[in-house]
Amino acid sequence: MIPAGMRGLRHVALYCVDLDACERFYVDLLGMAVEWRPDADNVYLTSGSDNLALHRAPADLIVQAPQRLDHIGFVLATPADVDNWYAYLQPKGVAMVNPPKTHRDGARSFYMKDPDGNVVQMIYHPPISGKEG
Repeated sequence: MIPAGMRGLRHVALYCVDLDACERFYVDLLGMAVEWRPDADNVYLTSGSDNLALHRAPADLIVQAPQRLDHIGFVLATPADVDNWYAYLQPKGVAMVNPPKTHRDGARSFYMKDPDGNVVQMIYHPPISGKEG
């Protein structure tokens, strides 16, 4: 049985070569708000029911195309849902990047890879996990 608690795909994280320009685009042009800026290399934006993380691209990042996707995230309803999804997926042979972890901002998540190698995050994120789509 598939675990309950899926709230949809509302979290995306992007590598940005020009972080300042990207922040201005999403905030000034698209109307997103800064939710959290943990340091000079990361900023978390929201439009109220989602979360867009912008991360300064490492200098050695090899860009094969214009896209700079770091990972995609599926928002879960509770911290326990994160652990339930991990327990459900791990024995199914999904390539796990890390086990569940609670982050500084109270979020809880783990990362895995899809069959194509894209990194996917299952995340309980307090500002958005309780909101309906």
